[in-house]
Amino acid sequence: MAPDAVHEVEVPVLPLSRLHPLIGDRRFAELELAAAATRDALAGITVWNVNSTATGGGVAEMLQVLVGYILDAGVRARWLVIHGDPEFFVVTKRVHNRLHGVPGDDGALDARAAAAYGATEAANTGAVVAAVAPGDVVVLHDPQTAALAGPLADAGALVVWRCHVGTDVVNEWTEQAWAFLRPHLEACAGFVFSRQAYVPAWMAPERVSIIPPSIDPFSPKNAEISFLDQARILGCLGVTSVLAGEPPGVFVRRDGSPGVVTRAATVVGEGDRLDPVVPVVVQVSRWDHLKDMRGVMVGFAEGVVDRTDAHLLLVGPDVHGVTDDPEGRLVLEECVDTWRALPPPARRRIRLVSLPMEDVDENAAMVNALQRHATVVVQKSLAEGFGLTVAEAMWKAKPVLASAVGGIVDLVAPGTGVLLDDPTDLGAFADALASILGEPDLLATLGGRAHRHVLEGFVGDTHLLHYASLVQRLVGAGSG
Repeated sequence: MAPDAVHEVEVPVLPLSRLHPLIGDRRFAELELAAAATRDALAGITVWNVNSTATGGGVAEMLQVLVGYILDAGVRARWLVIHGDPEFFVVTKRVHNRLHGVPGDDGALDARAAAAYGATEAANTGAVVAAVAPGDVVVLHDPQTAALAGPLADAGALVVWRCHVGTDVVNEWTEQAWAFLRPHLEACAGFVFSRQAYVPAWMAPERVSIIPPSIDPFSPKNAEISFLDQARILGCLGVTSVLAGEPPGVFVRRDGSPGVVTRAATVVGEGDRLDPVVPVVVQVSRWDHLKDMRGVMVGFAEGVVDRTDAHLLLVGPDVHGVTDDPEGRLVLEECVDTWRALPPPARRRIRLVSLPMEDVDENAAMVNALQRHATVVVQKSLAEGFGLTVAEAMWKAKPVLASAVGGIVDLVAPGTGVLLDDPTDLGAFADALASILGEPDLLATLGGRAHRHVLEGFVGDTHLLHYASLVQRLVGAGSG
């Protein structure tokens, strides 16, 4: 591994004031007070975030927002990304899957896995420790970074490990994952989980904080976008028909500058591009077995195609653009093979869409257009830490059909969407989807309630208040 494997992500400052019109006077005043208190408590202290990718996942997206807001609050904040070789990411994907309670691959979390994991720690530790000063707060994200906790604590940092994944069940796979990670986590001053049910029994309760993630309503993925620009973006991607000579769709980048969508997606499908007026069901996620894109496709083909005129878009990233997920290419290939084996009428109604990742903001605008174009947004995950794409769809007032697993249960409150009790029951999935597609009034009602629910509990101010409380507590305890 190259000695310069660790790199810093430059994050533009995001003004907290833009939240004010959304959250109102009372919530904004509380946010300003918390920002002032945190600024005073952290005088001279930097808050670091460390993860394994700058693009291609919910963690990276949330860090772009949270770090930008923290900077505007006058708190010193920085973001480092570590690198690993393919064997390291195979091991961390194995841990990731087992934290969800499933085996993933058939590999072991044995001495060889520990050696591969430790080699990446050794390659990254020096650069990370050299950047961090004693007394700084370091938030390590997910299994890829856990091995840094001990060296950073030894260097005088206050270390928090933030786990974005988990499951409500305890089984042999979760026990294996925690046995692998636990030795690395003993030095942590604090832990953060999205749900209480994800916390292992051995963690001291006083060191655990429960902080649900949030969305950024102003990001290129969630900001308002005109119907015309939606159509132009979808036409550029190669999904829907477009008039000849149309200019590219435009959007606003995170830094406020104008952007245009010019790259096409890789689309696996048959027949002409979609007519923009046909109903469309969309699932956006990584190509990951736990997202069950294949199950969505089979359920749609077997139980929805003959009952509605809807089309299905399964949307994921270009697998070459996501460096920390070695299973992505395999899952996409499995989905393509399944699609090819479908009867011709079903094949013509289903498309697999891989979005280019070269430009993070452009990719986000593509997802925005696709979700806003959707009649129904699906997230039929087998396990889910939080369900960021669900929150994003709800923010766009889209009716959601999702699995009743993990953080999705917290997001989709009664009356704000439809939950599947058993995500493996493809017949029930198809029945539910066909049913709501036939009820336009219900779709509108669910969408409106969904938007209000996300505004009340899952935008940035709530997230920032939780983190402000955590770091103030840690710094206060460390100086006491």
